[in-house]
Amino acid sequence: MLSNPNIQLIQNANLRGKVVLVRVDHNVVKKGLIHDPYRIDATIGTLYHINAKGGKIILMTHVGRPYDKKTGEIKIGDDTSVQPIVDYLQSKLHISIKVPEFVPDGTKGIRGIETSINHLIRDLKEDKIDAIYLPNTRWFQGEEAKGDAAERFANQLAGLADIFVNDAFGSWQPHASTVRVNKYLPSYAGFLMQKELMNLDRIYNPQAPLVSVVAGSKFDTKIDSLFTLLKKSDYLVLGGVIYNAYLCAKYGFQIKGIAEEDMMHARKFADFAAQYPDKLVELPYIVESDTMEGRLEGQYRTHNLKDLKAGTQLNYVLDVAKESFADPKVLSVFHGAKTIFVNAVMGFTPHFNEGTIAMDQLIDENLQAIKLYGGGDTMQELKRLLPGLYIVAIDNPKYYIFTGGGAVLKAVQEGTIAGIEPVNALMGKPVQG
Repeated sequence: MLSNPNIQLIQNANLRGKVVLVRVDHNVVKKGLIHDPYRIDATIGTLYHINAKGGKIILMTHVGRPYDKKTGEIKIGDDTSVQPIVDYLQSKLHISIKVPEFVPDGTKGIRGIETSINHLIRDLKEDKIDAIYLPNTRWFQGEEAKGDAAERFANQLAGLADIFVNDAFGSWQPHASTVRVNKYLPSYAGFLMQKELMNLDRIYNPQAPLVSVVAGSKFDTKIDSLFTLLKKSDYLVLGGVIYNAYLCAKYGFQIKGIAEEDMMHARKFADFAAQYPDKLVELPYIVESDTMEGRLEGQYRTHNLKDLKAGTQLNYVLDVAKESFADPKVLSVFHGAKTIFVNAVMGFTPHFNEGTIAMDQLIDENLQAIKLYGGGDTMQELKRLLPGLYIVAIDNPKYYIFTGGGAVLKAVQEGTIAGIEPVNALMGKPVQG
């Protein structure tokens, strides 16, 4: 159980006869299809509890990024609809869920909650339907807005219900539905939110040695959390473009496709990492490809870093070779770990997979360690590449798969759960802006 006294827990709420507005992170729809329902399934315990205690459920989530920052338009369509999520829940739980239809304001999205929803709320209270699922929160003008517009939308959302429950750890951006509704309703953390925060504590207060593995396609989105992890971890392992840029910065290699902005961050990080020479574990074998079109015969090769000299020019480096995870030093680090945190896909998907497979298999060999996987791509690639291990990991107490990788990195960077603004809002802190 979460022990933070500043956060109210759903198990302590009186839900009988109450309409409960639940913010979830069901952002699992891509081009109208659900590729992995893990984030949906992870919230079912909260939904069952509300129903069992006599509450009436209104759900809301964001899906994708329908807001175009350049044009200011909000694109409403099947690609970012909640309907596939509704269909999945209805099929899995054998319940009736209705989605209200609101008229968009041209290309500017939906103005706000319309009174037409009142008949659905009446049906919900009279048990004619089992739940309401609001349209994609990012279809509404106020969701990603600031100031009065965001406040109006949050107030409208709160007007639908008696109680607010946040079960959306992965939705860490400070939007109206995640940080402002709390101001108008009694607010509680759902069971998934509690579980995610409890497992964060295993990173904040790890069993040592802690090995952290981080990869990504851009340095700027990970740079601040990398500084924190390098200081906090006993060992840090990099992958992806982040690792490529680091190698260029440290050894003077030239790798095709690395942006100057990434190089700027990489130089800064390499200088910082030099203060911790024994912490950053370099993976010694990399895979160079002449093309990004696929793993084409004769157009890729493996290099040992020791054989490369400063100034060496390489084409695209699209994976860490599997041989890296058989290196004696790397084996020693992973086998000796007591806690392993992974937010990483090592290769350029879907064709360069050997590095990720070798890494995940090596991590699984360590039977004593707690293994904490960040969500998103890390989770999806584990399921795609090693489905048997993924199934085992879901129910294995030595594993935990977070539903939000970005949220975990943000929390690690801030050093406290209060650094995640939706969690801070649950603690009764004021929202800025």
